[in-house]
Amino acid sequence: MPSPADAGDAWLFEAIGTAWRIDAARGLDDDDRSAVLARVERFDRDWSRFRDDSLVARIAAARDGGEWPLPNDAGPLLDLYERLHAATGGRVSPLVGASLERLGYDATYRLRPSGEPVPAPAWAETLDLERADAGAVRLRTRTGVLLDVGAAGKGYLVDLVGDLLAARGAVETVVDGSGDLRALGGAGIRVALENPANPTKAVGVVELRDAALAASSPSRRAWGEGLHHIIDAVTGRPVGGIIGTWVVAATALEADGLATALFVAEPAELEAAFDFTWVRMFSDGRLEASVRWEGELFR
Repeated sequence: MPSPADAGDAWLFEAIGTAWRIDAARGLDDDDRSAVLARVERFDRDWSRFRDDSLVARIAAARDGGEWPLPNDAGPLLDLYERLHAATGGRVSPLVGASLERLGYDATYRLRPSGEPVPAPAWAETLDLERADAGAVRLRTRTGVLLDVGAAGKGYLVDLVGDLLAARGAVETVVDGSGDLRALGGAGIRVALENPANPTKAVGVVELRDAALAASSPSRRAWGEGLHHIIDAVTGRPVGGIIGTWVVAATALEADGLATALFVAEPAELEAAFDFTWVRMFSDGRLEASVRWEGELFR
């Protein structure tokens, strides 16, 4: 389990392979921090494809498939994936685990491709989701399949942590999971949009209050020429042309998933299904933004 460290009024810690920061108006005591770390650990134990003791690993190991009761938090996460899958023509999918492994982004961090890229399995031919009235979700797989929720999982965990703290009485917080953040209550915050081509500079700023911001860039996890973690599920290949996206939405779950989807779908296709604002940066330095974007851009 990750261990916390204080830095001024903020709480900084490492979890799920990245840096986190939480600012809370009332401060966080040891019980708050223990509850957050336990929640992060539970999410990681369920959804990580980098752990051999995770639910994802057990699902992948069942070569003939099976039926799996999913954790209580599965509903909103998989609902979003279904919506993104439909809005992008299957280019965003939780079935890209094997595609990423083929490119070298596996549990051992091999970081060397083992062959030509492989498309993700077709959703309709691979798994079914069953929902009960109480919100429980059951997954049925027809073969062993390696799930990967990296396109939206970290954003969702930001929401879960923020909601946990709000339930414990910390109603004014900023939870930042290394670029995926949500600001709840208070006067809001002003956030710089880091330039993926030059992290010492910003391409703009935006103000957040009771909203979430997610940023995505191939440079965040790249391990070779043209090799990175943002892939088109239809082809199994890393995307190109766009080097950064930023999305403001009501939740970090949606912001994170949509920031990924902007690499593989035109914004108008996503705007038809979701309420959000966005910015994209292309490899030639051009910036493109939604009509309703309320932040400032440095063109």
